[in-house]
Amino acid sequence: MANLLSFGADAVAGGAFGIVGTALGRVASYFERKQTFAQEEKRWGHELQLHELQMRTNKQETEMELAIAAQKGSWDGLKVSLEADANIGIAAQWVINILRLVRPTLTLLLWLITAWIFARTQDGDIANAAVFAATAATLWWFGDRAPKPKSPVLGS
Repeated sequence: MANLLSFGADAVAGGAFGIVGTALGRVASYFERKQTFAQEEKRWGHELQLHELQMRTNKQETEMELAIAAQKGSWDGLKVSLEADANIGIAAQWVINILRLVRPTLTLLLWLITAWIFARTQDGDIANAAVFAATAATLWWFGDRAPKPKSPVLGS
């Protein structure tokens, strides 16, 4: 009987230690998962920082490419304009002079018409539209002929 009691006590003690061991394993597993999650959060934060740096780098590259393309387009336009001017061919000087006066003459006429509209109309919206159109045309005709500022990005 003592043997049987000893056997039962060992079974109960073994079961109790098994439950305690399982509980300790679960507690340890909880802290392990918590530590793993903290590591993952740090890794995700690091990946987020890398992604933001890459986005800034891509934005800067895009801005540089756009600046280069704008500069190239401006130079291409100037080149074509100069080639067209050079390809007038052999003509009398007065013809060449008249060709060069077309844009300034059109601008002067446009502003005279705008002034006439401004003086004659009683409608402020019409006068505003005429001034807007004349300003836009003038800046479009002559704006591209102004020297461009040197860009520090391009090293010019």
